[in-house]
Amino acid sequence: MISQANKWFSQLTDHPDAGKLLLRLTIGILLLFHGVAKIEHGVSWIVGMLQENGLPGFIAYGVYIGEVVVPVLIILGLFTRVAGAISAINLLVATLLVGMGRFFTITQVGAWGLEVEALYFLASLVIMLMGSGRYSITSNEDYR
Repeated sequence: MISQANKWFSQLTDHPDAGKLLLRLTIGILLLFHGVAKIEHGVSWIVGMLQENGLPGFIAYGVYIGEVVVPVLIILGLFTRVAGAISAINLLVATLLVGMGRFFTITQVGAWGLEVEALYFLASLVIMLMGSGRYSITSNEDYR
């Protein structure tokens, strides 16, 4: 009885391409909100932070690639693996600049201080490793 239910559930939920699409849409849309905020409010605060750390301020404008262009590519399933890699790098750099003070912290609800950053970073790596799936702009030869 249990094995029959398991078989039925497995058949019902065996849709890896739909899972890839859901992951891409979730991460892409949520990251795009960060990009829209940068478009509305600018990146001058990031320029200052970079310069305080001895880095050239113009690097801050790369955030538009990481938080606007890349999420759109992820959503569309275009250059998905490369976009996933760039997204992961963007998250790593952002965490190194802003979040390292929370590395050894636990929030009031018991979450790791960098939980959200880790989730975005790891999801970006998963997107890079899995690719876009069938439901994307790419041709059928590219969806693997």
